[in-house]
Amino acid sequence: MAKGPVDRRKPYVRIADDLRRDIASGVYPVGETLPPGARLADQYGVSGMTVSNAIAVLREEGLVTTRQGARGATVIATPDAQEAGETPPERSEEFRLLFTQLQDIRGQLRRLSARLDDLDERTRDS
Repeated sequence: MAKGPVDRRKPYVRIADDLRRDIASGVYPVGETLPPGARLADQYGVSGMTVSNAIAVLREEGLVTTRQGARGATVIATPDAQEAGETPPERSEEFRLLFTQLQDIRGQLRRLSARLDDLDERTRDS
């Protein structure tokens, strides 16, 4: 039985990608709170620290905000708005430059990941 492509990403990256996709698709719209970390850890079968790292990625991307004592991260932007270059006005020019570079790197990583999956598939069939 052939398996699908191997996912080489770290667990926190996979979780951040899943949550980012859910935010983009409207599962968690702007203003909505993500599920608590304990529930996400249970859902993904990972530690709370792994979930915290995933949320930190989304926070650094400007998609969610967290507050001490809150039960989850609150969505403040969608990935499509971010990719369209809509950054909150309080962001510095340096942030905009770094964000643009990050978006370029993400695109390159997606292409490399697809190439790795393709190579993995071809070598598995050999």
